[in-house]
Amino acid sequence: MQPKIKIAASILSANPVRLEEEIKKIELADIDLIHIDVMDGHFVPNITMGPFIIEGIRRITQVPLDIHLMIEHPERFVKTFAASAQGGDLITFHIETTEKPEEIISLIKETGLKAGVSLNPDTPTELVEDLLDTLDMVLVMSVNPGFSGQKFMPKVLPKIGRLRSIAPDEFDIGVDGGITTETISQAVQKGANVIVAASAIFKTNDPCNAIKTLRKMAEQVVREKS
Repeated sequence: MQPKIKIAASILSANPVRLEEEIKKIELADIDLIHIDVMDGHFVPNITMGPFIIEGIRRITQVPLDIHLMIEHPERFVKTFAASAQGGDLITFHIETTEKPEEIISLIKETGLKAGVSLNPDTPTELVEDLLDTLDMVLVMSVNPGFSGQKFMPKVLPKIGRLRSIAPDEFDIGVDGGITTETISQAVQKGANVIVAASAIFKTNDPCNAIKTLRKMAEQVVREKS
């Protein structure tokens, strides 16, 4: 069963000098999650925000936070990021960064947060299939991680379908990268229900309306499937 559609606004494309204003805009559209990309310049070729910024974000909003760790050695930073988000809601790490994902999942759960794992476009689902019973979400990257504004890679669609076919009921499957009004239906059709969008929200003249449009399109696909 495909669970409820959730729209996650990635602040990677938000105006960094007006971040509070940007967040208040998306709150008006009842955004489900604020997606925060944490990049270290090693695992991905970009550097973004750390715990101090996340602490500030938590002070200005109660929208659930999806902290996406695109970093090497995520186990070293789980507790720090959990604390900066005052608990937060979800921490997602990349399966490519560890040979002991079970230990990182346990570490996340010990902080009281939900645990997610992410797959790069060329990473097979086999690496996470045995972990589904211990996870709350799998996030499929539909671009090579590091920068917003990239084009959606259709080659990841079978991976989304495979995960939905074997995942427990009500399990969240996310898709991140290149989501637009032209690509969202493809991802939802295959079973994605957590839709991470950056440019499609924050690079528009009306982020609130953009969120509502994405949600309407996704929910229409779900209705047509049922």
